[in-house]
Amino acid sequence: MRDELLGHESKDADFLVRGVDIEGLRTALEPHGRAEELVVAGRPVGVRFFPRDPDVRKQVRAGIELAPPRREVSTGPGRHDFEIVVDPSASVEDDLSRRDFTINAIARHLSDGTIIDPHNGRADLERRVLRTVTPNSFAEDPLRLVRGLRFVSQFDLDPDEQTLAQMREEAESVSHVSGERIGGGLAADGMGELSKLLMGKHPAKALRLARDTGVLVHLLPEFGPAIGFEQESRYHDMTVDEHTFEVVQAAAKSGAPLRVRLAALFHDLGKPHVAWRGTDDRLHYYAKPGYAAHSHEQVSAQLANAALERLRYPADLRQRVVRIVRAHMLDPGRADEVRARRLLQRYGAGLTFDLLDHKRADLLGKGPANEKDLERLREFRRVVEREKTSAHRLRDLAIGGDDLIEIGYKPGPAIGRTLRALLDDVVKQPELNSREKLLARAKELA
Repeated sequence: MRDELLGHESKDADFLVRGVDIEGLRTALEPHGRAEELVVAGRPVGVRFFPRDPDVRKQVRAGIELAPPRREVSTGPGRHDFEIVVDPSASVEDDLSRRDFTINAIARHLSDGTIIDPHNGRADLERRVLRTVTPNSFAEDPLRLVRGLRFVSQFDLDPDEQTLAQMREEAESVSHVSGERIGGGLAADGMGELSKLLMGKHPAKALRLARDTGVLVHLLPEFGPAIGFEQESRYHDMTVDEHTFEVVQAAAKSGAPLRVRLAALFHDLGKPHVAWRGTDDRLHYYAKPGYAAHSHEQVSAQLANAALERLRYPADLRQRVVRIVRAHMLDPGRADEVRARRLLQRYGAGLTFDLLDHKRADLLGKGPANEKDLERLREFRRVVEREKTSAHRLRDLAIGGDDLIEIGYKPGPAIGRTLRALLDDVVKQPELNSREKLLARAKELA
Protein backbone atom coordinates (compact mmCIF):
# COMPACT_ATOMS: atom_id res chain seq x y z
CA MET A 1 0.00 0.00 0.00
CA ARG A 2 2.83 2.41 0.82
CA ASP A 3 4.23 2.50 -2.72
CA GLU A 4 0.74 2.73 -4.22
CA LEU A 5 -0.12 5.73 -2.04
CA LEU A 6 3.17 7.38 -3.01
CA GLY A 7 2.41 6.81 -6.69
CA HIS A 8 5.35 4.40 -7.08
CA GLU A 9 5.23 1.11 -8.90
CA SER A 10 5.21 -1.66 -6.32
CA LYS A 11 7.76 -4.42 -6.86
CA ASP A 12 6.17 -6.80 -4.40
CA ALA A 13 3.00 -7.36 -2.41
CA ASP A 14 2.32 -9.04 0.92
CA PHE A 15 -0.96 -10.85 1.48
CA LEU A 16 -2.49 -11.38 4.91
CA VAL A 17 -4.72 -14.47 5.12
CA ARG A 18 -6.93 -14.79 8.20
CA GLY A 19 -8.30 -18.02 9.60
CA VAL A 20 -5.38 -20.24 8.64
CA ASP A 21 -1.94 -21.04 10.08
CA ILE A 22 1.33 -21.44 8.18
CA GLU A 23 0.89 -25.16 7.59
CA GLY A 24 -2.64 -24.56 6.37
CA LEU A 25 -1.35 -21.99 3.90
CA ARG A 26 1.21 -24.44 2.54
CA THR A 27 -1.39 -27.19 2.21
CA ALA A 28 -3.76 -24.90 0.31
CA LEU A 29 -1.08 -23.54 -2.03
CA GLU A 30 1.01 -26.62 -2.87
CA PRO A 31 -1.43 -28.01 -5.49
CA HIS A 32 -0.86 -24.78 -7.44
CA GLY A 33 2.93 -24.43 -7.18
CA ARG A 34 5.83 -24.45 -4.72
CA ALA A 35 5.37 -23.01 -1.24
CA GLU A 36 8.47 -22.30 0.87
CA GLU A 37 8.48 -21.33 4.51
CA LEU A 38 9.16 -17.62 4.94
CA VAL A 39 11.47 -16.87 7.87
CA VAL A 40 12.20 -13.38 9.24
CA ALA A 41 14.63 -12.78 12.12
CA GLY A 42 14.77 -16.54 12.72
CA ARG A 43 10.99 -16.87 13.03
CA PRO A 44 8.63 -18.56 10.55
CA VAL A 45 6.08 -15.93 9.54
CA GLY A 46 4.38 -17.33 6.44
CA VAL A 47 5.16 -18.76 3.03
CA ARG A 48 6.67 -17.57 -0.24
CA PHE A 49 4.65 -19.03 -3.09
CA PHE A 50 5.97 -19.70 -6.60
CA PRO A 51 2.98 -20.34 -8.90
CA ARG A 52 3.15 -23.25 -11.31
CA ASP A 53 1.46 -21.23 -14.07
CA PRO A 54 4.39 -19.91 -16.18
CA ASP A 55 2.57 -16.71 -17.18
CA VAL A 56 1.84 -15.81 -13.56
CA ARG A 57 5.34 -16.78 -12.46
CA LYS A 58 6.90 -14.36 -14.97
CA GLN A 59 5.09 -11.55 -13.19
CA VAL A 60 6.30 -12.59 -9.70
CA ARG A 61 9.77 -14.06 -10.17
CA ALA A 62 10.61 -13.46 -6.48
CA GLY A 63 7.45 -15.26 -5.40
CA ILE A 64 4.33 -14.08 -3.55
CA GLU A 65 4.47 -13.65 0.22
CA LEU A 66 1.43 -14.81 2.14
CA ALA A 67 1.14 -14.91 5.92
CA PRO A 68 -1.43 -15.51 8.63
CA PRO A 69 -1.90 -12.63 11.07
CA ARG A 70 0.46 -12.26 14.01
CA ARG A 71 0.20 -10.53 17.34
CA GLU A 72 2.49 -9.62 20.22
CA VAL A 73 2.36 -11.64 23.47
CA SER A 74 3.97 -10.39 26.68
CA THR A 75 6.45 -12.81 28.30
CA GLY A 76 7.54 -10.65 31.25
CA PRO A 77 7.51 -7.21 32.86
CA GLY A 78 10.27 -5.66 30.73
CA ARG A 79 9.78 -3.80 27.45
CA HIS A 80 11.89 -6.47 25.69
CA ASP A 81 9.84 -9.29 27.24
CA PHE A 82 7.49 -10.20 24.41
CA GLU A 83 7.03 -12.74 21.64
CA ILE A 84 5.42 -12.47 18.23
CA VAL A 85 3.13 -15.42 17.58
CA VAL A 86 1.06 -16.55 14.61
CA ASP A 87 -2.63 -16.32 15.49
CA PRO A 88 -5.07 -17.20 12.67
CA SER A 89 -7.90 -15.66 14.69
CA ALA A 90 -6.19 -12.28 15.10
CA SER A 91 -7.70 -9.31 13.32
CA VAL A 92 -6.08 -7.33 10.52
CA GLU A 93 -5.68 -4.48 13.01
CA ASP A 94 -3.87 -6.81 15.42
CA ASP A 95 -1.43 -7.77 12.68
CA LEU A 96 -0.84 -4.18 11.57
CA SER A 97 -0.13 -3.22 15.18
CA ARG A 98 3.05 -5.28 15.20
CA ARG A 99 4.45 -3.86 11.93
CA ASP A 100 7.58 -1.72 11.96
CA PHE A 101 6.49 1.74 10.80
CA THR A 102 3.11 3.37 10.38
CA ILE A 103 3.73 3.81 6.64
CA ASN A 104 3.92 0.01 6.41
CA ALA A 105 0.89 -0.60 8.66
CA ILE A 106 -1.69 0.06 5.95
CA ALA A 107 -3.76 -2.64 4.28
CA ARG A 108 -6.51 -2.92 1.69
CA HIS A 109 -9.28 -5.49 1.56
CA LEU A 110 -9.12 -7.32 -1.76
CA SER A 111 -12.88 -7.84 -1.73
CA ASP A 112 -14.03 -4.22 -1.67
CA GLY A 113 -10.88 -2.08 -1.70
CA THR A 114 -11.46 -0.70 1.80
CA ILE A 115 -8.31 0.88 3.29
CA ILE A 116 -7.39 -0.16 6.84
CA ASP A 117 -5.09 2.41 8.44
CA PRO A 118 -5.30 2.17 12.24
CA HIS A 119 -2.06 4.11 12.86
CA ASN A 120 -2.54 7.00 10.43
CA GLY A 121 0.20 5.85 8.11
CA ARG A 122 -1.29 7.75 5.17
CA ALA A 123 -1.04 11.02 7.07
CA ASP A 124 2.59 10.24 7.93
CA LEU A 125 3.32 9.57 4.27
CA GLU A 126 1.81 12.91 3.30
CA ARG A 127 3.85 14.70 5.97
CA ARG A 128 6.95 12.65 5.10
CA VAL A 129 7.25 11.42 8.70
CA LEU A 130 8.88 8.15 9.77
CA ARG A 131 7.14 6.85 12.88
CA THR A 132 7.28 3.46 14.56
CA VAL A 133 4.05 1.69 15.34
CA THR A 134 5.11 0.76 18.89
CA PRO A 135 8.01 1.48 21.27
CA ASN A 136 9.05 -2.17 20.76
CA SER A 137 9.58 -1.90 17.02
CA PHE A 138 13.39 -1.88 16.99
CA ALA A 139 13.62 -4.25 19.96
CA GLU A 140 11.53 -6.77 18.06
CA ASP A 141 13.89 -6.67 15.08
CA PRO A 142 17.01 -4.40 15.08
CA LEU A 143 17.23 -4.66 11.28
CA ARG A 144 14.35 -2.20 11.32
CA LEU A 145 16.85 0.48 12.30
CA VAL A 146 18.54 0.09 8.92
CA ARG A 147 15.21 -0.31 7.16
CA GLY A 148 14.05 2.98 8.65
CA LEU A 149 17.21 4.66 7.39
CA ARG A 150 16.53 3.12 3.99
CA PHE A 151 13.08 4.73 3.95
CA VAL A 152 14.67 8.07 4.82
CA SER A 153 16.89 7.68 1.77
CA GLN A 154 14.18 6.41 -0.56
CA PHE A 155 11.29 8.67 0.42
CA ASP A 156 12.98 11.71 2.03
CA LEU A 157 11.37 11.07 5.42
CA ASP A 158 12.18 12.55 8.82
CA PRO A 159 11.72 10.52 12.02
CA ASP A 160 9.47 11.98 14.68
CA GLU A 161 10.94 12.65 18.12
CA GLN A 162 9.76 9.35 19.60
CA THR A 163 11.24 7.32 16.75
CA LEU A 164 14.47 9.33 16.91
CA ALA A 165 14.79 8.57 20.62
CA GLN A 166 14.14 4.88 19.98
CA MET A 167 16.84 4.81 17.29
CA ARG A 168 19.38 6.28 19.71
CA GLU A 169 18.35 3.91 22.47
CA GLU A 170 18.48 0.77 20.32
CA ALA A 171 21.45 1.76 18.09
CA GLU A 172 23.81 -0.81 19.60
CA SER A 173 21.44 -3.68 18.84
CA VAL A 174 22.05 -3.38 15.09
CA SER A 175 25.48 -4.94 15.65
CA HIS A 176 23.72 -8.21 16.50
CA VAL A 177 21.91 -8.48 13.15
CA SER A 178 23.36 -11.11 10.85
CA GLY A 179 25.41 -9.81 7.96
CA GLU A 180 23.25 -11.63 5.42
CA ARG A 181 20.21 -9.57 6.38
CA ILE A 182 22.07 -6.29 5.97
CA GLY A 183 24.20 -7.09 2.94
CA GLY A 184 21.54 -8.77 0.86
CA GLY A 185 22.31 -12.48 1.13
CA LEU A 186 18.77 -13.28 2.28
CA ALA A 187 16.79 -10.72 0.28
CA ALA A 188 14.66 -12.07 -2.55
CA ASP A 189 16.00 -9.38 -4.90
CA GLY A 190 19.60 -9.74 -3.68
CA MET A 191 19.48 -6.23 -2.20
CA GLY A 192 19.82 -5.89 1.56
CA GLU A 193 18.77 -2.84 3.54
CA LEU A 194 22.17 -1.13 3.32
CA SER A 195 22.22 -1.53 -0.46
CA LYS A 196 18.69 -0.17 -0.76
CA LEU A 197 19.69 2.79 1.40
CA LEU A 198 22.60 3.58 -0.90
CA MET A 199 20.42 3.17 -3.99
CA GLY A 200 17.87 5.68 -2.69
CA LYS A 201 17.74 9.33 -3.77
CA HIS A 202 18.82 10.77 -0.41
CA PRO A 203 21.57 8.49 0.99
CA ALA A 204 23.53 11.37 2.56
CA LYS A 205 20.51 12.33 4.66
CA ALA A 206 20.11 8.74 5.85
CA LEU A 207 23.83 8.33 6.59
CA ARG A 208 23.92 11.55 8.63
CA LEU A 209 20.94 10.32 10.62
CA ALA A 210 22.71 6.99 11.14
CA ARG A 211 25.78 8.84 12.40
CA ASP A 212 23.87 11.19 14.68
CA THR A 213 21.84 8.41 16.30
CA GLY A 214 24.85 6.13 16.80
CA VAL A 215 23.57 3.47 14.40
CA LEU A 216 26.36 3.99 11.87
CA VAL A 217 29.29 2.98 14.08
CA HIS A 218 27.47 -0.18 15.17
CA LEU A 219 26.48 -1.01 11.62
CA LEU A 220 29.91 -0.19 10.19
CA PRO A 221 32.55 0.06 12.96
CA GLU A 222 35.02 1.01 10.23
CA PHE A 223 33.44 4.48 10.30
CA GLY A 224 34.35 5.15 13.93
CA PRO A 225 37.71 6.91 13.43
CA ALA A 226 36.39 8.85 10.42
CA ILE A 227 33.56 10.61 12.25
CA GLY A 228 34.58 14.19 12.90
CA PHE A 229 38.12 13.61 11.60
CA GLU A 230 39.46 16.91 10.27
CA GLN A 231 41.50 16.32 7.12
CA GLU A 232 43.64 19.47 7.43
CA SER A 233 44.48 19.30 3.74
CA ARG A 234 44.59 21.88 1.00
CA TYR A 235 42.36 19.55 -1.00
CA HIS A 236 39.61 19.16 1.62
CA ASP A 237 37.66 21.46 3.91
CA MET A 238 35.30 18.76 5.23
CA THR A 239 35.70 16.06 7.84
CA VAL A 240 36.12 12.56 6.41
CA ASP A 241 32.57 11.54 7.26
CA GLU A 242 30.98 14.65 5.75
CA HIS A 243 33.05 14.32 2.59
CA THR A 244 32.10 10.64 2.37
CA PHE A 245 28.39 11.42 2.63
CA GLU A 246 28.68 14.05 -0.09
CA VAL A 247 30.51 11.65 -2.41
CA VAL A 248 27.84 8.99 -1.89
CA GLN A 249 25.17 11.59 -2.62
CA ALA A 250 26.94 12.73 -5.78
CA ALA A 251 27.18 9.11 -6.93
CA ALA A 252 23.46 8.66 -6.28
CA LYS A 253 22.56 11.85 -8.13
CA SER A 254 24.46 10.65 -11.20
CA GLY A 255 22.70 7.27 -11.11
CA ALA A 256 25.91 5.32 -10.42
CA PRO A 257 25.58 1.55 -9.86
CA LEU A 258 25.70 -0.01 -6.39
CA ARG A 259 29.39 -0.96 -6.70
CA VAL A 260 30.38 2.69 -7.19
CA ARG A 261 28.17 3.85 -4.30
CA LEU A 262 29.66 1.22 -2.00
CA ALA A 263 33.14 2.30 -3.04
CA ALA A 264 32.19 5.91 -2.30
CA LEU A 265 31.11 4.82 1.19
CA PHE A 266 34.51 3.30 1.99
CA HIS A 267 36.99 5.18 -0.20
CA ASP A 268 38.50 7.49 2.46
CA LEU A 269 37.99 5.54 5.68
CA GLY A 270 41.70 4.67 5.76
CA LYS A 271 42.74 8.30 6.20
CA PRO A 272 42.63 8.43 10.02
CA HIS A 273 44.78 5.28 10.12
CA VAL A 274 47.64 6.60 7.96
CA ALA A 275 47.62 10.38 8.55
CA TRP A 276 50.99 12.05 9.10
CA ARG A 277 51.90 15.71 9.43
CA GLY A 278 54.31 17.23 6.93
CA THR A 279 56.64 20.21 7.15
CA ASP A 280 53.78 22.29 5.72
CA ASP A 281 51.92 21.55 9.00
CA ARG A 282 49.20 19.77 7.05
CA LEU A 283 48.11 16.15 7.17
CA HIS A 284 49.02 13.77 4.35
CA TYR A 285 47.66 10.34 3.50
CA TYR A 286 50.09 8.69 1.13
CA ALA A 287 52.72 6.10 2.04
CA LYS A 288 56.09 7.49 3.09
CA PRO A 289 58.96 5.60 4.74
CA GLY A 290 59.15 6.46 8.41
CA TYR A 291 55.70 8.05 8.41
CA ALA A 292 53.13 5.67 6.92
CA ALA A 293 53.66 2.16 5.60
CA HIS A 294 50.51 2.27 3.46
CA SER A 295 48.53 4.88 1.56
CA HIS A 296 45.00 5.71 2.61
CA GLU A 297 43.49 4.01 -0.43
CA GLN A 298 45.25 0.74 0.45
CA VAL A 299 43.93 0.80 4.01
CA SER A 300 40.48 1.92 2.82
CA ALA A 301 40.41 -1.09 0.48
CA GLN A 302 41.27 -3.40 3.38
CA LEU A 303 38.49 -1.89 5.50
CA ALA A 304 36.01 -2.20 2.64
CA ASN A 305 36.93 -5.82 2.07
CA ALA A 306 36.50 -6.70 5.75
CA ALA A 307 33.16 -4.89 6.04
CA LEU A 308 31.66 -6.31 2.86
CA GLU A 309 32.80 -9.80 3.76
CA ARG A 310 31.26 -9.45 7.22
CA LEU A 311 28.00 -8.28 5.65
CA ARG A 312 28.07 -11.26 3.29
CA TYR A 313 28.08 -9.32 0.05
CA PRO A 314 28.63 -11.52 -3.02
CA ALA A 315 32.34 -12.12 -3.64
CA ASP A 316 32.35 -10.66 -7.15
CA LEU A 317 30.71 -7.43 -5.98
CA ARG A 318 33.02 -7.19 -2.97
CA GLN A 319 36.10 -7.66 -5.09
CA ARG A 320 34.95 -5.04 -7.60
CA VAL A 321 34.29 -2.50 -4.84
CA VAL A 322 37.70 -3.16 -3.29
CA ARG A 323 39.41 -2.60 -6.64
CA ILE A 324 37.60 0.72 -7.11
CA VAL A 325 38.60 1.87 -3.63
CA ARG A 326 42.22 0.79 -4.06
CA ALA A 327 42.54 2.62 -7.39
CA HIS A 328 40.32 5.62 -6.68
CA MET A 329 43.20 8.14 -6.68
CA LEU A 330 42.89 8.29 -10.45
CA ASP A 331 44.66 11.23 -12.09
CA PRO A 332 43.53 12.15 -15.64
CA GLY A 333 46.83 13.93 -16.21
CA ARG A 334 46.75 15.66 -19.59
CA ALA A 335 43.75 13.52 -20.58
CA ASP A 336 45.74 12.16 -23.52
CA GLU A 337 45.24 8.97 -25.54
CA VAL A 338 48.27 7.12 -24.18
CA ARG A 339 47.12 7.63 -20.60
CA ALA A 340 43.65 6.41 -21.56
CA ARG A 341 45.02 3.26 -23.19
CA ARG A 342 47.31 2.58 -20.23
CA LEU A 343 44.35 2.85 -17.88
CA LEU A 344 42.35 0.46 -20.05
CA GLN A 345 45.33 -1.90 -20.18
CA ARG A 346 45.69 -1.92 -16.42
CA TYR A 347 42.06 -2.13 -15.34
CA GLY A 348 39.94 -3.15 -18.32
CA ALA A 349 37.05 -1.10 -19.67
CA GLY A 350 34.50 -1.96 -16.96
CA LEU A 351 36.63 -0.99 -13.99
CA THR A 352 38.03 2.04 -15.81
CA PHE A 353 34.58 3.56 -16.23
CA ASP A 354 33.74 2.73 -12.61
CA LEU A 355 36.83 4.68 -11.60
CA LEU A 356 35.80 7.61 -13.76
CA ASP A 357 32.31 7.57 -12.21
CA HIS A 358 33.82 7.50 -8.74
CA LYS A 359 36.31 10.25 -9.54
CA ARG A 360 33.51 12.56 -10.64
CA ALA A 361 31.57 11.90 -7.42
CA ASP A 362 34.76 12.43 -5.40
CA LEU A 363 35.37 15.81 -7.02
CA LEU A 364 31.77 16.89 -6.47
CA GLY A 365 31.95 15.70 -2.86
CA LYS A 366 34.73 18.15 -1.98
CA GLY A 367 32.43 21.15 -1.82
CA PRO A 368 32.03 23.92 -4.41
CA ALA A 369 32.68 22.27 -7.77
CA ASN A 370 36.09 22.83 -9.30
CA GLU A 371 34.90 23.27 -12.86
CA LYS A 372 38.41 23.05 -14.28
CA ASP A 373 38.98 19.61 -12.74
CA LEU A 374 35.51 18.43 -13.74
CA GLU A 375 36.00 19.53 -17.35
CA ARG A 376 39.38 17.81 -17.50
CA LEU A 377 37.71 14.63 -16.22
CA ARG A 378 34.91 14.95 -18.76
CA GLU A 379 37.45 15.33 -21.54
CA PHE A 380 39.39 12.31 -20.28
CA ARG A 381 36.21 10.24 -20.27
CA ARG A 382 35.59 11.22 -23.89
CA VAL A 383 39.14 10.10 -24.74
CA VAL A 384 38.66 6.79 -22.93
CA GLU A 385 35.39 6.25 -24.80
CA ARG A 386 37.25 6.70 -28.09
CA GLU A 387 40.16 4.50 -27.08
CA LYS A 388 38.22 1.60 -25.54
CA THR A 389 38.19 -0.16 -28.93
CA SER A 390 41.97 0.19 -29.30
CA ALA A 391 44.33 -2.66 -28.53
CA HIS A 392 44.81 -2.78 -24.75
CA ARG A 393 44.44 -6.50 -23.94
CA LEU A 394 46.69 -9.41 -24.83
CA ARG A 395 43.95 -10.87 -27.00
CA ASP A 396 43.90 -7.64 -29.00
CA LEU A 397 47.45 -8.23 -30.26
CA ALA A 398 47.89 -9.23 -33.90
CA ILE A 399 49.94 -12.25 -32.78
CA GLY A 400 49.75 -14.82 -30.00
CA GLY A 401 51.82 -17.48 -28.27
CA ASP A 402 51.66 -19.91 -31.19
CA ASP A 403 53.18 -17.27 -33.47
CA LEU A 404 56.08 -16.83 -31.06
CA ILE A 405 56.68 -20.59 -30.99
CA GLU A 406 56.80 -20.58 -34.79
CA ILE A 407 59.71 -18.12 -34.75
CA GLY A 408 61.67 -20.14 -32.20
CA TYR A 409 60.28 -19.37 -28.72
CA LYS A 410 60.10 -22.30 -26.33
CA PRO A 411 56.85 -22.86 -24.40
CA GLY A 412 57.21 -21.20 -21.01
CA PRO A 413 57.21 -17.88 -19.12
CA ALA A 414 59.21 -16.10 -21.82
CA ILE A 415 56.19 -16.14 -24.11
CA GLY A 416 54.07 -14.32 -21.55
CA ARG A 417 56.78 -11.76 -20.84
CA THR A 418 57.25 -11.05 -24.52
CA LEU A 419 53.53 -10.67 -25.21
CA ARG A 420 53.19 -8.24 -22.29
CA ALA A 421 56.15 -6.25 -23.58
CA LEU A 422 54.61 -6.14 -27.05
CA LEU A 423 51.32 -4.96 -25.57
CA ASP A 424 53.15 -2.15 -23.76
CA ASP A 425 54.59 -1.08 -27.12
CA VAL A 426 51.21 -1.21 -28.83
CA VAL A 427 49.53 0.77 -26.06
CA LYS A 428 52.11 3.52 -26.63
CA GLN A 429 51.97 3.24 -30.42
CA PRO A 430 48.84 1.50 -31.78
CA GLU A 431 50.27 1.51 -35.32
CA LEU A 432 52.73 -1.21 -34.21
CA ASN A 433 49.90 -3.73 -33.90
CA SER A 434 50.55 -5.68 -37.09
CA ARG A 435 51.79 -9.25 -37.44
CA GLU A 436 54.89 -8.22 -39.32
CA LYS A 437 55.95 -5.48 -36.88
CA LEU A 438 55.20 -7.50 -33.76
CA LEU A 439 57.10 -10.57 -34.97
CA ALA A 440 60.11 -8.39 -35.80
CA ARG A 441 59.98 -6.85 -32.35
CA ALA A 442 59.54 -10.28 -30.75
CA LYS A 443 62.74 -11.49 -32.44
CA GLU A 444 64.56 -8.53 -30.89
CA LEU A 445 63.23 -9.49 -27.45
CA ALA A 446 64.08 -13.17 -27.77
